[in-house]
Amino acid sequence: MASANAKVPASPIPNDVDPVETSEWLESLDYVLENRGPERAQELLAALEAAAVRNGVELPFTATTPYVNTIPRSEQPPYPGDRELERRIKSYVRWNAMAMVTRANRDPASPGGHISTFASSATLYEVAFNHFIRGRGEDGFSGDQVYYQGHAAPGMYSRAFLEGRLTEQNLINFRREMGEGGGLSSYPHPWLMPNFWEFPTVSMGLAPIMAIYQARFNEYLTDRGIKDCKDKRVWAFLGDGECDEPETLGAIGLAAREQLDNLTFVINCNLQRLDGPVRGNSKIIQELEGTFRGAGWNVIKVVWGGDWDPYIEDDHDGLLARRMMEVVDGEYQKYVVAGGEYIREKFFGKYPELLERVKNLSNQKLEKMKRGGHDPEKVYAAYAKACERNGKPTVIIAKTIKGYGLGEAGEGRMMTHNNKKLNEEQLLEFRTRFGIPISDERVAEAPFYRPPADSPEMKYLRERRQALGGSVPARKGDAEPIEVPTLAEYEKTLTNKMVSKGPGKEQSTTMGFVRLLTDLLRDKKIGKHIVPIVPDESRTFGMEGLFKQVGIYAHAGQLYEPVDFHELASYHEAQDGQLLEEGITEAGSMSSFNAAGTAYSSHGVQMIPMYIYYSMFGFQRIGDLIWAAADMRAKGFLLGGTAGRTTLNGEGLQHQDGHSLVNAIAFPTVRAYDPAYNYETAVIIFHGLQKMYVENEQCIYYLMIENENVLMPEMPEGVEEGIIRGMYRVKSVEANGSKHRVQLFGSGSILHGVLDAQQMLAEKYGVSSDVWSITSYTELRRDAQEVERWNMLNPTAPRKKSYFESQVEGTEGPIIAASDYIRALSEQLAPYAPNGMFCLGTDGMGRSESRENLRRHFEVDKESVVIATLYKLSKDGQLDPKVVDQAINDLDYDREKKSPLYA
Repeated sequence: MASANAKVPASPIPNDVDPVETSEWLESLDYVLENRGPERAQELLAALEAAAVRNGVELPFTATTPYVNTIPRSEQPPYPGDRELERRIKSYVRWNAMAMVTRANRDPASPGGHISTFASSATLYEVAFNHFIRGRGEDGFSGDQVYYQGHAAPGMYSRAFLEGRLTEQNLINFRREMGEGGGLSSYPHPWLMPNFWEFPTVSMGLAPIMAIYQARFNEYLTDRGIKDCKDKRVWAFLGDGECDEPETLGAIGLAAREQLDNLTFVINCNLQRLDGPVRGNSKIIQELEGTFRGAGWNVIKVVWGGDWDPYIEDDHDGLLARRMMEVVDGEYQKYVVAGGEYIREKFFGKYPELLERVKNLSNQKLEKMKRGGHDPEKVYAAYAKACERNGKPTVIIAKTIKGYGLGEAGEGRMMTHNNKKLNEEQLLEFRTRFGIPISDERVAEAPFYRPPADSPEMKYLRERRQALGGSVPARKGDAEPIEVPTLAEYEKTLTNKMVSKGPGKEQSTTMGFVRLLTDLLRDKKIGKHIVPIVPDESRTFGMEGLFKQVGIYAHAGQLYEPVDFHELASYHEAQDGQLLEEGITEAGSMSSFNAAGTAYSSHGVQMIPMYIYYSMFGFQRIGDLIWAAADMRAKGFLLGGTAGRTTLNGEGLQHQDGHSLVNAIAFPTVRAYDPAYNYETAVIIFHGLQKMYVENEQCIYYLMIENENVLMPEMPEGVEEGIIRGMYRVKSVEANGSKHRVQLFGSGSILHGVLDAQQMLAEKYGVSSDVWSITSYTELRRDAQEVERWNMLNPTAPRKKSYFESQVEGTEGPIIAASDYIRALSEQLAPYAPNGMFCLGTDGMGRSESRENLRRHFEVDKESVVIATLYKLSKDGQLDPKVVDQAINDLDYDREKKSPLYA
């Protein structure tokens, strides 16, 4: 028992009622650790926890560990590199990145750029570049895959400049991509720099979720025996503010569940967003640790640099750790700019015992004690631990200072993110701090610096990258074409399976596609290359037969007997399964599409993703990921199932899609189609296979497929070109004694109503007509635009004609167009219609009803087409308005009903 005069030990427990007892327990734990090791300590703690629970003790819950480094100094591996050479290389990279942005913003165009993100993360990248990230190797498709934090792009350009991969003129033209000599894109954009960047990143949380599904897809390729990716690691460098995006953390459970130990997140916690602290009143590092630990990840915190090690190791009473936990992020940011005296008073001064421990340290030393993300030895230890395969993904959470090294120009300050150029005094300070060999006279120019090719730094730089397989980032944009089947080879199959054999044999275009997909999966040429993707709607789309045919991919296989095991189409998971049944996640499914669609550039393997989903949950829900797919030059098929605003009648407003085809207009690499018949779908798919996988065009084919059963005819002769280019004539009807003729455009499910309207116009109103299936308004419009542009720029040359113009040339009468999408879709062609155009569409909000009532509500049924036709003829002076008025009465049409646009 302690004497009355003994000093009471400091306790890590706030307001401890018995610090002596606490000290004895802690000493016992120290004894066990020292003499029996951590495993025995774990056993005893687990036994104590179990006993406490049995006795009704409510244990305090925490998903976090103390606010210190996960890897203590005693467990750090020795650093293998030349620290001094690496420091100098890093300094040159820092300088050139800063100079590039500063010079760009002196340009009158002031294109922008970010200095501070890379300034905070330079050590995180440099240690990885020198010792961990593997290049593509001799075959061009080996090595690691890296998602770079977008705002750090200047650092990647700067390093590539040192390596000789980029010229000084490239750096001068940063964000001036059309400049003479070639420029550099603002952020990682493979579309703009196809031999450099591999993945598009920046904001929106797209990089993290794509990285997770990329790592999973690598396992998919390995498990299916298509490509051995066991040595590939996926790295994602992120910012702490970026973790507020729901996509960033939304899929981390999958990474743990699928045991993706080939995945490493590196989160640069500089504690600052654009406008202020990420978590001013709390601690983002602890929040992220709890989130990732709870999801089953390995979490490695790199909080403090080596300067702190002696104080952390001597913190036997836990008081320093307690103080580290007490201070919130907003206060830690204040320490960066307030100086050593402030740190001494505010951080250590709260407890006299802590103040005593740093009495021999100067204020200058206190100010310069590093955060963990700026210490190469701490970062190396974290990376080395992360690369140990233990069945879990790993996140490294590294604490840094935003704008590190910028001094008064922005180190740790709120305006750091928007600080884009430095004045001469700030440039001098930066030059001196990092030892850049540039004279005082030239500093104001912000010149770029590259050491001589035979200097120790350049030799070291080249040697390290050569040892790791070559420079990064890098992308290889070509892969060997594959042989694909043709439409002619499947003609008999299509006739047998996709054509109605009588009135009772109606089917939907969804059913037709699934039957075609089933056969393609068996195809000896491409079957193994197809990656079917569906977000928990397989049974909705009639795809459950694939469960047994190809299996649902699961890295661990199937560890249970499904409740429907006795059924023919029971749920069947397998390690070599081919179907990616992703669950209720359109974003995750699209990320899988992106991974599969870029396998040709990432792995040198042509994979054919076919992603089918509720069309309403595509472009309007995860359009940013589809945009990323276009940016990264992905290839494959998107299939908008249960498409249209009136075909999915029971599900109601949220599920009824009248606008995804309009949204798709904005995506240049997407070729969007609205087929009405199975043969149209087949023609488009076989054409897409040829274009993407034989001719290597980097594009995406988007097909709408519907759930409405209709009679499916055989394909007429000679319509293939029209289907692909956007239109072909389906049927012409001559009315007895006709004085009028019109062109009726229909697409998708509405084509059938247009055909009915054609008969009514002929029989009741004496109007002859031609009905056209418009498979793609967008392809017709794009072609017309390009032809018009050529004509504009070549005014003295013979005028060219667009495909649309060539088809309607010589036809009589105006065009009346109806589709299951908003009018803007068909109105794309209005400027090019020689005799005028009147468009019907489904503008407005959806609702649950019968298809018949929905089509009347949106005014796209056969009666609406008839009235629109008569009205257009009347408006053009060809028909007495009284005829239109009488037709409205005869067709029982409600003139007073509210416009569907506002109903």
